[in-house]
Amino acid sequence: MGTPQRVLLAPCALLLLAVALQLAGASHVIHRSLEAEAAPPSVPASIVSPLHRTGYHFQPPRNWINDPNAPMYYKGWYHLFYQYNPKGAVWGNIVWAHSVSRDLINWIALEPAIYPSIPSDQYGCWSGSATLLPDGTPAITYTGISRSDINYQVQNIAFPKNKSDPLLREWVKPAELNPIAVPEGGINATQFRDPTTAWYADGHWRMLVGGVRGTRGLAFVYRSRDFRRWARAKHPLHSALTGMWECPDFFPVSGSGQENGLDTSESGAKYVLKNSLDLTRYDYYTVGSYDKRKDRYVPDDPAGDERRLRYDYGNFYASKTFYDPAKRRRVLLGWANESDSVPDDKAKGWAGIHAIPRKIWLDPSGKQLLQWPVEEVEKLRGKPVSVAGKVVRPGEHVEVTGLATYQADVEVSFEVSSLEKAEPFDPAYANDAQKLCGVKGADAKGGVGPFGLWVLASADLQEKTAVFFRVFKDGYGKPKVLMCTDPTKSSLSPDLYKPTFAGFVDTDISSGKITLRSLIDRSVVESFGAGGRTCILSRVYPSIAIGKDAHLYVFNNGEADVKVSHLTAWEMKKPLMNGA
Repeated sequence: MGTPQRVLLAPCALLLLAVALQLAGASHVIHRSLEAEAAPPSVPASIVSPLHRTGYHFQPPRNWINDPNAPMYYKGWYHLFYQYNPKGAVWGNIVWAHSVSRDLINWIALEPAIYPSIPSDQYGCWSGSATLLPDGTPAITYTGISRSDINYQVQNIAFPKNKSDPLLREWVKPAELNPIAVPEGGINATQFRDPTTAWYADGHWRMLVGGVRGTRGLAFVYRSRDFRRWARAKHPLHSALTGMWECPDFFPVSGSGQENGLDTSESGAKYVLKNSLDLTRYDYYTVGSYDKRKDRYVPDDPAGDERRLRYDYGNFYASKTFYDPAKRRRVLLGWANESDSVPDDKAKGWAGIHAIPRKIWLDPSGKQLLQWPVEEVEKLRGKPVSVAGKVVRPGEHVEVTGLATYQADVEVSFEVSSLEKAEPFDPAYANDAQKLCGVKGADAKGGVGPFGLWVLASADLQEKTAVFFRVFKDGYGKPKVLMCTDPTKSSLSPDLYKPTFAGFVDTDISSGKITLRSLIDRSVVESFGAGGRTCILSRVYPSIAIGKDAHLYVFNNGEADVKVSHLTAWEMKKPLMNGA
């Protein structure tokens, strides 16, 4: 794994390490790392490049990773399965890798759980979900590829071989049941995948499978009385003219502003339907109502744009939520791919990470979800530095010193002196915040903003990634807030994909106050604006702003003073990450 580095373990990580050592010494070896499962890799583990490897975001020791699958809490352990290529740092040869954790932050790698072994998944085991049955037995439903000639997709089911094993190391696929759903009745067999966690209502289990008819993305409903034999309902749960729906997710939420999560089979005040849109590679969701009798979902704004709300306005896809009964919360997991080239991925020996798990709940307005990093990530906080009451005048920037910022957690509260100089908002950008950010980036001087953070910046500012706000004024004089991540100057390396990412923030900034939190981790910047109303994850690959040469600044390129009411930045320790 390149140059050995000192790993600082939290107490929970030490416990996990002890458990891992116990497992490794057992007569039946159950803590085989992902290395042990791999065929000859594209790059030997000893020379996997650590240059841009994240320190505390989830990833295997090497090779390709994509969708999180079937997350669940079982007998005291969090389980995460994920799409993984044991043979290299590119997509292909996909199996379900498996890691377990006590806290969603420190992870132990187990042997792959699901891999091609039956006729209905012999050419691939794609994404799926976990459901806990009434007797406590977990069941996994997933997409298998049963024919190689046309990428023929079917849905399969697996059960633990020994449900008393809290680590769920072995899974069986009953031959008499599989496949449980096939693309009959005019379904496009090449776009029929990713079954959801099932829910129980009115004597039947239901699950969704993503699909498409023409250009209409839809969520097929499948029903079962016994969770073994399934039949497709006549009508989909919902559909929209958006193209193929991948990785659908459907779950209830508590009342507006209530942070406690609900199990998927509980009744909620509202429901969330999410899809990963194959055409754009972003995750979209709506909030609405569910009619259990008709198995129909209706968004609260049925005439609205079903691509208006996103979990994340950056590099974030194929997400999955699960209900965590230990802390009565719903947790969101998502995949972020690389923004460098395939040759770069092969050379460094790894590709892909997962975002920090997020707690999600319904905003007090009831119109959208709020997201926040799970509280356990704060266990990794080390040395802090704070700034308070610092005014950053137009054109100025102020460095935050006294800590290493290449692996950090930064929380800051801003206060703008006046909104009078806010620029007029061009309604042509009303549905395209990302394009607006591309036109008015971090270096384009404005009235109120851009102001925010330069992260992973070099001392001479040749390299810098900007996370910022910019306030406009609409035709009625009402403030409109843009949040943006601008990585266009993040690296001097050529041939990198460096798109700006942006979303509008539905917040009241009439007081001039707004908050920002950024999780900085070597090649990822994951930011949460206004308490988690707008989130942006971006991948960056600095060439000189690396390690101790990375700097952190507060900047203001607007015409109004901006006060840093309070800023605290923490160095972040490394957790136990799959034995790496």
